[in-house]
Amino acid sequence: LQLVESGGALVPPGGSLRLSCAASGYTLDYYAIGWFRQAPGKEREGISCIGSDYGRNYVDSVKGRFIISRQNAKNTAYLQMNNLTPEDTGIYYCALLVSCTSGHYYTRADFGPWGPGTQVTVSS
Repeated sequence: LQLVESGGALVPPGGSLRLSCAASGYTLDYYAIGWFRQAPGKEREGISCIGSDYGRNYVDSVKGRFIISRQNAKNTAYLQMNNLTPEDTGIYYCALLVSCTSGHYYTRADFGPWGPGTQVTVSS
């Protein structure tokens, strides 16, 4: 089960972007979806997720600025990113999660390989 990310760009500090995460060949309806970020020189980390019940979680660093959503009819999830800072720079990935209730971003055993990600660069 794979996902493909898109929507990354170069934006100035304070700008906004909306990332997309699309599935093909299967339906996303029953899966929890997570967004991950890999900043330069750092490990990939989970930053937000949405469950099949539309429950949402965010890490503190993006809470209040990012909004995760899903549109099952389009088999796509989104990450609306507002008030971007240089610390948001990185490659953004999405993945299928075991759940979005534990606060842990464990990927499902049947997810993979990871998509290419989408580059977000926040710079003036």
